[in-house]
Amino acid sequence: MSRIALDCGFLPLVDCAPLAVAREMGFAEEELLELRLHPQPSWSAIRDKLAFGELQAAQMLAPMPVAMSMGLGGVPMRIDALSVLSVNGDVIGVSRPLSARMREIGGAGDFTSALAVGRSLITAMEGPLRVGVPFPFSMHAELLYYWLGALGLQAPADLDMRTVPPPRMAEAVSKGEIDAFCVGEPWGSIAVEAGAADLILPGSAIWQFAPEKVLATRHDWAEAHPEPVSRLMRALWRAARWLDNPDNRMTASEILARPAYVDVAAEIIERALYGRLKVSASGEERRVSRFVEFYGSAATFPWRSQAAWIAARWAARTGIDRAEALELGRASFRTDLYRQALGPIGADLPNASEKLEGALNQPTAVTSSRGEMFLGPDQFFDRLIFEPPAPSSMR
Repeated sequence: MSRIALDCGFLPLVDCAPLAVAREMGFAEEELLELRLHPQPSWSAIRDKLAFGELQAAQMLAPMPVAMSMGLGGVPMRIDALSVLSVNGDVIGVSRPLSARMREIGGAGDFTSALAVGRSLITAMEGPLRVGVPFPFSMHAELLYYWLGALGLQAPADLDMRTVPPPRMAEAVSKGEIDAFCVGEPWGSIAVEAGAADLILPGSAIWQFAPEKVLATRHDWAEAHPEPVSRLMRALWRAARWLDNPDNRMTASEILARPAYVDVAAEIIERALYGRLKVSASGEERRVSRFVEFYGSAATFPWRSQAAWIAARWAARTGIDRAEALELGRASFRTDLYRQALGPIGADLPNASEKLEGALNQPTAVTSSRGEMFLGPDQFFDRLIFEPPAPSSMR
């Protein structure tokens, strides 16, 4: 095999770890892949550079390929999610004044109780809640709409969603531009360290197994370049497996702390990787099991049912034809390419490409190519289950 150079974009977040590890720990090199990683200032920059060919691949918010394939989000284009890079990893925080009001009315409740915290937040609100999210078409926004809407808030009418690049979130809160935020680590913790915010909930308390970031390419590029696609997917799968070992997370935090990646103290990154979150300036700490997942419970698999959940929610809000939206969403999560790339190296692959979302409350064995797969809990906080309707056609 000849060496292949590939330009890939990312944002400075803890969950860019598979990309950084693939490059720094030699997994890309094993595939004779020169993985050139390019930090970007925003998700819109990632979108545009991928769409116009400046990047061949990119870390993307899981809903972005679905949105672009549906013609939403500014650049209508068919984008493929080749694999999932991370599951969960978001935090919800509020300004110190809003946090104080929540405590005055009885406290924010258990840090992992979306029901108690959400009710407290809604009671403490004074007018529409100004919320910072990294991008309109993001799991951050979807989790907020789902959570607060289920608790009776008129969402999105009573939520003033504002796009704030993750590294700017602490500044936006401290300047009073937003009252709350949902953001990937380490930027929620940075807001706490700056004394600008308190963390009130991990995103996993809303949906226990939400796809957060994906590896994305243009559909036409993926179809025309099967070899680099497969090499990149294999390198990132091996990096995710390496990250799954708790003994490797200190090394991972040191890699991510470098200026080329997140450029934040390794201690803060390490806390996120281990699920130990400092939630207030007083040093109060909370532990969150499975705060961010890179490999376990088939975390890298691009479930088409998850893409269908995203598409169904947008169809309900925008009036787009639901059946068409679900087909476009499903097609953007490339389970076929995932199987082609990883099956030959012995990865354990689920027999199905879709599942009930939100149905599991404990680790559960599922049928797979090696017969070794367990899926972890994936419940929504309100215990609803999403059953994707039967597709009219499958790839």
